[in-house]
Amino acid sequence: MTEEQNIPGESFAELFEQACRKTTWVGKVVKGTVIDVDENFVTVEVGLKSEGRIAVSEFAHGGRKGEIQISDCIDVYIDNYESKSGEIVLSREKALREAAWDDFEQAFKKGASVMGTMFSRVKGGFMVDLNGATAFLPGSQVDVRPIKDITPLLGIEQPFMILKMDKQRENIVVSRRSVLEGVNAEDLSKAVASLEEGQVLTGIVKNVTSYGAFVDIGGVDGLLHNTDISWKRINHPGEVLSPGQEIQVKIIKFTRETKRISLGIKQLTEDPWQGVGEEFKVGSKIRGKVTNVTDYGIFVEIKEGVEGLVYVSEISWKKNPLPAKIAQSGDEVDVVVLDVDVSKRRMGLGMKQLLTNPWEEIQSNFPIGLVFDATISSVAAFGLFVKINNEVDGMVHINDVTWERDKDSELAKYKKGDVVRVKVLEVDPAKERIALGIKQLTEQTKSGSASEHRRGTVVTCIVSAIKEDCIEVTTSNGDRGVIKKMDLAKDRQDRRTDRFAVGEKVDAQVITLDRVTHTLLLSIKSLEIEDEKQVMKEYGSSNSGASLGDILGIAIGRKNKE
Repeated sequence: MTEEQNIPGESFAELFEQACRKTTWVGKVVKGTVIDVDENFVTVEVGLKSEGRIAVSEFAHGGRKGEIQISDCIDVYIDNYESKSGEIVLSREKALREAAWDDFEQAFKKGASVMGTMFSRVKGGFMVDLNGATAFLPGSQVDVRPIKDITPLLGIEQPFMILKMDKQRENIVVSRRSVLEGVNAEDLSKAVASLEEGQVLTGIVKNVTSYGAFVDIGGVDGLLHNTDISWKRINHPGEVLSPGQEIQVKIIKFTRETKRISLGIKQLTEDPWQGVGEEFKVGSKIRGKVTNVTDYGIFVEIKEGVEGLVYVSEISWKKNPLPAKIAQSGDEVDVVVLDVDVSKRRMGLGMKQLLTNPWEEIQSNFPIGLVFDATISSVAAFGLFVKINNEVDGMVHINDVTWERDKDSELAKYKKGDVVRVKVLEVDPAKERIALGIKQLTEQTKSGSASEHRRGTVVTCIVSAIKEDCIEVTTSNGDRGVIKKMDLAKDRQDRRTDRFAVGEKVDAQVITLDRVTHTLLLSIKSLEIEDEKQVMKEYGSSNSGASLGDILGIAIGRKNKE
């Protein structure tokens, strides 16, 4: 065999040997010597064809910077025999994981805990260093109850239970909560055995939340809810409680099956609402302290633990006052008791009742029909508010501003501060309302006003608009009228709005006048019924034997001749 013939044979042998070497070494944990350390990589000699490099970050465990030096002998995991650059791919983290994996599997099977250190927060939980191997700790498995500040738990070696492990995916999930529940189970059973509702105990505040505080009462935790801390209003438990504080509490509810304990502090003192109904009679005047101001009213404490509400409508005789401009927290104010409901622990208070009621004078000083000048205090989409005095405003509804049909354009001509002449239309002290008008000042100069059309009057109208449920009309005097669908005809089949056309003349009878919108409500049906009665009265008295149709035909013919 020639030399040329030997080359392919030798090459094949070498390739075979290399393939076997790759298969043999990949996935193995071997000893290696550190020969170089730079900012990003650690170079390790493992006695194979080339060195391997490992990222410096793999030597950092539990958030601590790794300490590695040249000539250190370490265990490394061969991840790949040869990378694209020809180097051996090594892993320090996988080597540690492999070394500890057997111990983890044993602990997992036995339900034993393993030691680890929480070192960083990630999405959904935290990372835990298990002696070099990294595990995931879900947020729900950190403690038996939500923890607001996790900082004290970081960097401390503590036990964890393995919930799940997958060697192929190199995935480990652990729980700190399971350890706590296991440790506390025996102590908890002993502690709760002696607990009864009504007991008064000394406890230590462990944690304060927005809804209450958790209190340790001898190895058992109970919840002290916001509403059970004090008879007084408390915005946040942190105002009166802090972690580590020693307090006296009473067990107000204890469910032995679920071991849930509700605690109270206010139950240690007498309920201040007892006897409030006898102590504070309706109508009595008292002095209290403002505890809270809201958009809907002012809360006033009239005695320790007893609050009442001055609703916004009871603050001032002025409409819609701003509570924040009337009083501030801490102010002392005089109030009148309006109502008391001890069962619901509610008390209605009033402040305006201590002031002179301006409506007592308004009814006598502003009789209906009075004309006077007033200043516009505000302009709304539905009308004008004008000053009657410093506390009371009167309203000119948009329909009482002008006789014109385009009322919005007329309303836009007015602005705050303008002085206008108005007429009193209505005064209602019970509803604290005074209705005024501007257009009524020209009512007598406007001929044919809608108010002159009495019930039963027959008017000739022009159809101005056709709608599905009615037709709108305008009288010869320019008044607006409406004929509803049911009033379009006596016969049901003729009650169709499409029978009419815009511009068509129709006769109709006045039913009523809407004095708010000054719109006439008209009826063609009523007019037809009235005409029929009149015809029967004139022509139906004879015994001629003529039918109703004959009589109506005669009447209509006579009317047309006229």
